[in-house]
Amino acid sequence: MKPEDLARETRQASQIFAHLSTEKKNRVLLELKRLLTEKKDYIIEENKKDIEKAQGAGLQKSIIDRLKVDEKVIKEMVKSIDDVVNLPDPVGEIVKTWRRPNGLLVGRMRIPIGVIFIIYESRPNVTVEAFSLCLKSGNAMILKGGSEALYSNAALYNLIKSALNEESVTEKGVGFIETGDRDYIYKLLEMDDYIDLVIPRGGESLIRNVVQHSSIPVLKHYKGVCHIYVDESADLDMAYKVCLNAKVQKPATCNAMETLLVHRSIAQEFLPEMARLFKENSVVIKGCQETRTILKDIEEADEYDWYQEYLDYILSIKIVKDMDDAIGHIRKYGSEHTEAIITRDYNNAWRFIKEVNSSLVLVNASTRLNDGFQLGLGAEMGISTSRLHAFGPMGLEELTVTKFIAFGDGQMRV
Repeated sequence: MKPEDLARETRQASQIFAHLSTEKKNRVLLELKRLLTEKKDYIIEENKKDIEKAQGAGLQKSIIDRLKVDEKVIKEMVKSIDDVVNLPDPVGEIVKTWRRPNGLLVGRMRIPIGVIFIIYESRPNVTVEAFSLCLKSGNAMILKGGSEALYSNAALYNLIKSALNEESVTEKGVGFIETGDRDYIYKLLEMDDYIDLVIPRGGESLIRNVVQHSSIPVLKHYKGVCHIYVDESADLDMAYKVCLNAKVQKPATCNAMETLLVHRSIAQEFLPEMARLFKENSVVIKGCQETRTILKDIEEADEYDWYQEYLDYILSIKIVKDMDDAIGHIRKYGSEHTEAIITRDYNNAWRFIKEVNSSLVLVNASTRLNDGFQLGLGAEMGISTSRLHAFGPMGLEELTVTKFIAFGDGQMRV
């Protein structure tokens, strides 16, 4: 299908998706949940084709890990559908009302964005998450997964079509692109008459490429340079556990910690044990000059390293003299994605929250928690660091906008 035909067809179907009842949307999602469980062997077999192709192409182990779909991943997809089904339908919600002096009652009502073009890499479960969130929020969508996950994404798309057809909902509200032809994608990115929003999920190069070619608004985050600051009042046992989790639980994700900031007064006590735990988990450590006086056998971190989103078992460590120094470092080198402080000082916790303006700021918790599922959104479309119109994980509400409504009794402007 030509790109203009796909965009036009999806736009037409968006009027149907926008006005589906909550009951109908939930029935489609529950049917998809049933199919994911019933057809799990089919999904896993198709995924194996992607894994074998990726291994043959010599892709990094971290990418292959993100590609893999096993029974655990399928259970996670099923759980994410359950969560979305159980969330309130945002469409039609009256967010706020107020009455004007002339008696006019003014309000704001949530409505779908319209047609959302989602471009994503590696993780096939994004296909299900994106569909679930778009459908529940009344949006039609065009899905473009990475070529490395083509078999897996196609299998999941087939199940989505089956679920829609079972509930007599047009499948044309979900466009699916199989071609890897960049010109095809670039043409779609110019079709602002039909597509309302583009959401790229992937590496910095993908996102910058989309922004460069799009005449449609793009919600983006270029990278996740995430920090944890271990304050002088930190519970060190907690800090060891939280910092280790933030780095090694899944390092190839945008919310993994990339730089550890440590208050100078506790560095001598904290860093040797922290470094031992990192090394036990195969983490390569780079450090500032002061850090290297304590950890003799680590690599030197240079200016380049402080900006890096490693997405790997690599970590930069910097000793800071105080909170001002820590916040200054985050402001200079961070990407406004996720930051955390480990502290037992109430005032320091609140100061950090107020002065660090990333999409999620945590106290005594791992950066890996910046995730729609973990924060109770059911699932997420991605994490926006662009602030327009959403900032942070994008759940159902972030996939709507509000329109003004007004109730009068003959009011006129004079």
